[in-house]
Amino acid sequence: MAQRQSGIGDTEYFGFETSLADSGVLTVTFNRPETMNASNAPMKRDLVELLTQAQMDDDVRVLVFTGQGRAFWAGDDLRGYEEAHPGSTAPIFGGHHNAPGTYNGLRTISQAVNTAVRHLDKLTVAAINGFAIQTGFSFALACDFRIAARSARMGSATLRFGLLPDEGGQWLLVQHLGVARATDFMMRKRIVDASVARELGLVHEVVDDDQLPAATAELAAELAEGPQVAMRMLKRSILLAAEMTWEQSLDEIASKTAITDHLPDAAEGVSAFLAKRQPEFNDWLR
Repeated sequence: MAQRQSGIGDTEYFGFETSLADSGVLTVTFNRPETMNASNAPMKRDLVELLTQAQMDDDVRVLVFTGQGRAFWAGDDLRGYEEAHPGSTAPIFGGHHNAPGTYNGLRTISQAVNTAVRHLDKLTVAAINGFAIQTGFSFALACDFRIAARSARMGSATLRFGLLPDEGGQWLLVQHLGVARATDFMMRKRIVDASVARELGLVHEVVDDDQLPAATAELAAELAEGPQVAMRMLKRSILLAAEMTWEQSLDEIASKTAITDHLPDAAEGVSAFLAKRQPEFNDWLR
């Protein structure tokens, strides 16, 4: 698949690298395999910056996240927690040295990552190639789609260290599992393999390890070819529906439909159906 540069490609990030295909699929690869792609503040701040750029860049249609080595993203880098690392943004001094610092650090940096993913209009795919633990697990749950390699393992297990899933992991697990199963999963510090994760509904698909890149590329291409405006509005509507009443959800989807029904993509979709051909959406992006 052909690769090209956009404004995103001009930035050097800490903890991950990017590649943008002509199809509009932006692949983000966590690239610190020596730490199992563990995260720290510079990486999280750079990730929020990337997501902000991707939201505003018309060249980006779909984002894929994956990791190098044995891990997708194996939590926070506890051993390097206090070390300074270069990022694309200026360093912030202070943080988790006291209770207010921890609160501010979580709200401003750690929790901002999953919030940015959920607020992103464009669809996201987590290609879980290995261990997805704690922060990395929650990040994968915040994405729209999850494909796991058969050897992948995932879980929260923060209680092993006497810590909490402070990046919103508890809320995300309740959304996916319900209260009872989320309580069991977190309190018993479960780390499950890909097949169990699929049974629980934590991932959409499990494939052989060597098939993960191809399966991910196929899904990303399918999503990138779809009607982008309608898909982005539907993503927002689905997320809102989980927290709305029936009447609120009807009004919300009606207001979005009043826009999408009058876009060129809708006319093309109907025309293609009547002509028994594949639609060609997204002229506005070409």
